[in-house]
Amino acid sequence: MLTEQQRRELDWEKTDGLMPVIVQHAVSGEVLMLGYMNPEALDKTIESGKVTFFSRTKQRLWTKGETSGNFLNVVSIAPDCDNDTLLVLVNPIGPTCHKGTSSCFSDTAHQWLFLYQLEQLLAERKSADPETSYTAKLYASGTKRIAQKVGEEGVETALAATVHDRFELTNEASDLMYHLL
Repeated sequence: MLTEQQRRELDWEKTDGLMPVIVQHAVSGEVLMLGYMNPEALDKTIESGKVTFFSRTKQRLWTKGETSGNFLNVVSIAPDCDNDTLLVLVNPIGPTCHKGTSSCFSDTAHQWLFLYQLEQLLAERKSADPETSYTAKLYASGTKRIAQKVGEEGVETALAATVHDRFELTNEASDLMYHLL
């Protein structure tokens, strides 16, 4: 959270009392939305642990999720170098955008989130039944077996590269990435 000194140094005059706030997913790094806070909204955000903005259209405070239940739980708040913009890292509950998407920005803006999504999928599969899930079975077999698979897939990736088989290289590199995660 902001320290007391950081709060005192915020340049509200420069922003005419409404500071831009970039909201970013604390785990994935995805930029979720942009909003504005006045000092009262910042105070409420810090006190409640849920992002509260000042609505320029409604001319009032509103806590993101107050009607939808899709709250933005605050992890940290940091000012930029000029003290006229805030970066708020959050753990969102549900979609952030009123259109039902995780971000208010286009889907193409966060295609780089693939690795995060793959890690989430692997975490889910890790707890599945080892009798029906390769991932769960691999985790159950221990670190030595996983390391062995990483080695095997690394060799297979290198061999595919040496014979200039792009399709096979893509497949083997995918297998290697899967086992690395």
